[in-house]
Amino acid sequence: MTPISPRRVLVLDDDADARAWLQAAVRQAFPDAEVTAAGSLREARVALRAASPDLALIDLDLPDGSGVSLIEVLARPPHRTISVVSTVFADDQHLFPALRAGAAGYLLKDDAIERLAELLLHTAQGKPPLSASIAARLLGYFHAPEAPATSLTQREQEVLTLLAKGLTIGDVAQALEITTNTAASYTKSLYRKLDVTNRAEATLEATRRGLIRL
Repeated sequence: MTPISPRRVLVLDDDADARAWLQAAVRQAFPDAEVTAAGSLREARVALRAASPDLALIDLDLPDGSGVSLIEVLARPPHRTISVVSTVFADDQHLFPALRAGAAGYLLKDDAIERLAELLLHTAQGKPPLSASIAARLLGYFHAPEAPATSLTQREQEVLTLLAKGLTIGDVAQALEITTNTAASYTKSLYRKLDVTNRAEATLEATRRGLIRL
């Protein structure tokens, strides 16, 4: 993660109190930064047309979609934005898709403003801002006992690699010139062998087992 001293910060949250709380934390961490607030993905996209932020605090559960979609946008050129999730969700179903989309940090809203500001300052040091329970969850995941060896066929490995790149099952079928039903069958087989239930979990578990590299 590249160290930054953000001049422009975007705060995206649909709750007015949460927006004010997050803005206060940002101003405590970066007093000279210009802070723009948005209450929906639509408002955030309008703000992006005016200027690309250096840092974005993004809620995941929004009235017009998931904040993950904005994280994906900000992870691509021409943006050079560090995206940090700010949410109440601490489960794997929210954590791993956000990190897979390009989030550089994950903060929970039960942190005090002072603690949140301290964690945000990690971005100026090139460190990922992570709430304590999230850091512990990630360490526990990757430091879990070594998983048993997984035997994948060549075609399953190809499907896994494409899914990890973010392709849908339909995209995988087109890329490998197979039917959608066949691609779905390979995907189900992968999920069964990896003991997972979705693409994000498959990507993380395959990475942990050394089957692919993010």
